[in-house]
Amino acid sequence: MRTVKEVSELTGVSTRTLHYYDEIGLFPPTDKSEAGYRLYDDRAIEILQQILFFREFGIPLKDIKTVMKNPSLDRNQILQLQREMLVEKKERMERLIASIDKVLKGDNKMDFSVFTKTEIEKMFQLMFDSMPEEMRQTAIGEFGSLEHWKKHYIEAVSSEDMQKRYAKVVEWYGGKDAYLSTLENPISREVAESYKKREDTIRKKLIEKRGSDLNSFEVKAIIGEYGFVMKQVCQMKEEEGLMLAVAQSYRNRQCQQAIDQEYGEGAAEFFAQAIEAFYCN
Repeated sequence: MRTVKEVSELTGVSTRTLHYYDEIGLFPPTDKSEAGYRLYDDRAIEILQQILFFREFGIPLKDIKTVMKNPSLDRNQILQLQREMLVEKKERMERLIASIDKVLKGDNKMDFSVFTKTEIEKMFQLMFDSMPEEMRQTAIGEFGSLEHWKKHYIEAVSSEDMQKRYAKVVEWYGGKDAYLSTLENPISREVAESYKKREDTIRKKLIEKRGSDLNSFEVKAIIGEYGFVMKQVCQMKEEEGLMLAVAQSYRNRQCQQAIDQEYGEGAAEFFAQAIEAFYCN
């Protein structure tokens, strides 16, 4: 068994920090001496090492505590999670080093890709897992095999153009971790269908105000409701960027035709203008 001072000397963590970790329930001692001093065994040192790994990534203490106290995660699962985080960090560092090397050679184009290859592979798997079986088989049939489909997906998402688009999407979600968390925990099909019906109701209310002042309270109230719904269905931190993208999509020829056919000639442009008036003024 080791004392707080010995653990501090072994790990480089101050005794004050070890006391604090105990106070918040993150890293309690294995036992206490008759005099009341904290004592730690080898297993405790291993747990502290895992905590320090998480701290290396800037993860808040309350989140580390949640992971460490999760009964569904054993030692190997936590280590595997930390290994994946280290691999992602390694890939990111390697990409930045390669970018610096290019600059040193005279190529001033830096690489600020949003997702690493490991993260893109994870995104593919999340998409695959949530996709209906018939859609999976259709896609596999089109690409010839699951591996060919996955390779195409990784190459497409890794492209500079797609990374720029994802940078904007990640911004809407308030960060990459928040975006990936949304992918891991999508809303149910029933809830999505409910939101779709609500969006249709909102559009119908909005088209009734066609011809009204775009800055009127009535129009703005409807757009405000539209934005709230989109924020919920997409589980976003802020919806402004998404709503402006929606406005742009209404001007896409195919989308415009579909909207005008359902809500009347010129509806798509009216929807786009109403959204822009709300978020840009």
